[in-house]
Amino acid sequence: MALRNKIDSNSTGLAYAEESALGVLSSPRWVPLEPNEYDEFGGELSLVARNPINSGRQRKKGAITDLEAAGGFNQDFTLENTPDLLQGFVFASYRRKLELPVTEVLVTGYEVADASAVLSGALFMASGFGTAANNGFKLATGTGATEVQVSGLVAEATPPDTAKIVLVGREHSAGVLSVDATPGQLPRLNTSGDWSVLGLTPGEWIFIGGDDADERFDTAANNGFKRIREVTEDYLILDQSLEAMADDTGTGKTIRVFFARFLKNEADDSLIVRRSYHLERQLSKPDTTDAYNQAEYIKGAVPSEMTINIESADKMTIDLSFMATDFFTTASDVGPLAGTRVTIDEADAFNTSSDIKHIRLAVQDANSESPTPLFGYVTDLTVSINNNVSANKAVGVLGAFDVTVGSFEVGAEVTAYFTDVAAVETIRSNADVGLFVCTVKENAGFVLDVPLVAVGSGRLEIETDEAIMLPLEMNAGTAAKIDRLLDHTLSFSFFDYLPDLADD
Repeated sequence: MALRNKIDSNSTGLAYAEESALGVLSSPRWVPLEPNEYDEFGGELSLVARNPINSGRQRKKGAITDLEAAGGFNQDFTLENTPDLLQGFVFASYRRKLELPVTEVLVTGYEVADASAVLSGALFMASGFGTAANNGFKLATGTGATEVQVSGLVAEATPPDTAKIVLVGREHSAGVLSVDATPGQLPRLNTSGDWSVLGLTPGEWIFIGGDDADERFDTAANNGFKRIREVTEDYLILDQSLEAMADDTGTGKTIRVFFARFLKNEADDSLIVRRSYHLERQLSKPDTTDAYNQAEYIKGAVPSEMTINIESADKMTIDLSFMATDFFTTASDVGPLAGTRVTIDEADAFNTSSDIKHIRLAVQDANSESPTPLFGYVTDLTVSINNNVSANKAVGVLGAFDVTVGSFEVGAEVTAYFTDVAAVETIRSNADVGLFVCTVKENAGFVLDVPLVAVGSGRLEIETDEAIMLPLEMNAGTAAKIDRLLDHTLSFSFFDYLPDLADD
């Protein structure tokens, strides 16, 4: 035997599996996480001692009367380790664009079950293939009944089961796309009858423009990140843009528009999804000759609170916490629970000095897609979700038999460089303010959007030899107050591909 006197933290590992019902696993898929540190992970037992009146003034042995199970941790925010879990905290599922499993790769294209939904000029991200040339960003040059035609492929008769192509955008035919920026109304992105079949949703973000000059508008302000207010067959109405858009016919241009996986807190009851998880922390082996790692688990773990942290000259991180119903362990002669063990691709964290492209806080204007920002620069920003989860206790149950979910609360805190008292007056007037953050890293990224916030605090901080700072606190509410088509409080638009133009 080679018993250890201690176990180091670096020999531990964290993973999660989504449950089929609260506290129940069915064919679990264990996905690893990358914790930087833990907070309240595991089970905490409560004791009540017997303390009868007696001359010896001694208490008697008590009993375990309660168990609080919870899990919290901090990790770097990457596009591989975080987006899937966000669905649990928002209590919704991604609104995805077209995703097609691929059964075979021909030198002329990808074989799928049905290619009828693929529009001309579709832009795809291909992943999961055994041959490197078959992965990556692709332009569909045409379709057959079951083939998405793409050039430059290598024949692959039996690609892995995970092989797929995902719609990430569209290259429009020359001169088809144009911008109507008539004064006094929000701009329109016009085309000829295809917008309504792409699965676009009011409130989600798109990116306009490709890397070649003929793939983007001549007017620079018409390219870049834009938010959709309304989707019709022939045009999109856009209500957020970094710069004011202008009329542009797009003559001779094959304009590219890129789409995202869209996640928002849903107003429709049928689209609200309460997810729960098993969280597993492996604790290495107490004896180096043991066959398995020992492990601890919290089960029935419902996402409770989340905070995204963006600080200057740092990396973006996220704090995640769960309220659970129970806690248990497995010894080294049993090992971790069964299931499929997957890996996640290596990914860098977002660098807050170079990967955070825009943080915009501005008063909402129903007639302008580009209202004047309240501030030019910020030093730090946190955006938080609180689902107000509480455990349900009962006689005869150690732990909890269920959890209750309260109101969906979204808040934010920001410290900005002060330049104009107009910003202070805006806060005092309780104006309708919106907040969004655009991030880009290695031809991918996301937009975090809080369409409507009330801004408080706002007391100037003035110190010797320092810039004047303005700390602000924000509480979000449903955007339906300012626009009936935007019925959510918070959203994420994740782009699986963005052109180099987005990084400029």
